[in-house]
Amino acid sequence: MSHAPPLGALLRQYAAGSALTCDPVEQGLLNRGYRLRTTRGRYFLKHHFDPETADPVAIARQHRATQRLADLGVPVAPPLTGTDGRTVAVIGGHAYALHPWIDGRHRHGGQLTTRQCARLGALLGVVHASLERVMPTQGRAPARPTGVTGATEGSAGAGGPARAGGSARAGAGGSAAAEGVDPARGADPADTFALIDRLLAQVRRHRPYDAFDELARHRLLERRALLERHADRRPPQGGSVGWVHGDFHPFNLLYRDGEPAAIVDWDRLGVHPRAEEAVRAAVIFFVRPVGALDLAKVRAYARAYRRTAGAGPAELAAAVHRVWWERLNDFWMLRWHYERGDTRADPQFPAASALAVWWTREYDAVCEAFAG
Repeated sequence: MSHAPPLGALLRQYAAGSALTCDPVEQGLLNRGYRLRTTRGRYFLKHHFDPETADPVAIARQHRATQRLADLGVPVAPPLTGTDGRTVAVIGGHAYALHPWIDGRHRHGGQLTTRQCARLGALLGVVHASLERVMPTQGRAPARPTGVTGATEGSAGAGGPARAGGSARAGAGGSAAAEGVDPARGADPADTFALIDRLLAQVRRHRPYDAFDELARHRLLERRALLERHADRRPPQGGSVGWVHGDFHPFNLLYRDGEPAAIVDWDRLGVHPRAEEAVRAAVIFFVRPVGALDLAKVRAYARAYRRTAGAGPAELAAAVHRVWWERLNDFWMLRWHYERGDTRADPQFPAASALAVWWTREYDAVCEAFAG
């Protein structure tokens, strides 16, 4: 096993018995997870590996939040407490946490009934309302846009084996990935045009030139034309902010017997525009392989979210505009492919890149589904 965790020291710290099996689960893009079976039970062992989210103090804050949410009846999987009274174990400079293993499966929106879509929207609304109850409010200030959920834009592999952790992507399903992003207003088209030119040059130089390169070139040219037509629609400052999960998408929600069993991976917990998380999550859950949204399911989800979160139609409509603009300027998958040599998100690219085009064409219908 590569990057094998220090099981002996960890299990002693948690008094969790002796290891019988320890198998890596499908890795997310942030951290590493292991399905662990010991003489005392089954666990999910999480190695907080990503430098941006591996601060033990921040992890402990996430752990306190999930425990408080659990006390309110929100389906989460709080970590176990070690013999030292802490939930975070730091060994060899690395942070770990031990969670109960949650049996369940991930489900994409295409696997949910309309009723289940409404339950999903209500669940996220409950999460936002509950976080307002359990998290501090004084001194709160908007952070950078969540970004970067999640997955998966058009989550590949939904319905696969359950796991209790491991983000499907570095953020909340769609970041303003262009450089020079203003946290208050979103991407500047001038910066995005420069990024497109840089990526086009990298596509041209790539050898051997393949079908992915051809699709990337087509989408980059297409997106540049769209931005030229809509550059004057850069959104104003974001709306109401509050504590959000930060990465709410199919790979971070486990279902059992058709009902949500646990919301996992709270690494991106932070203060951001709440309605934007609701829109991003819906876009990830309900995108079809062709790059179109299932608007009937979006409508059921959004109405339930608005009801439980206390969000008005105007707030959702403004969030739709901001997330649309975010997607129009978003090239994180291509940057991973060409600048980092990381191809894990490649299967998501066809649907994600088509979505921006479809969304621009069907903008009014999308707004109506969220806010109508």
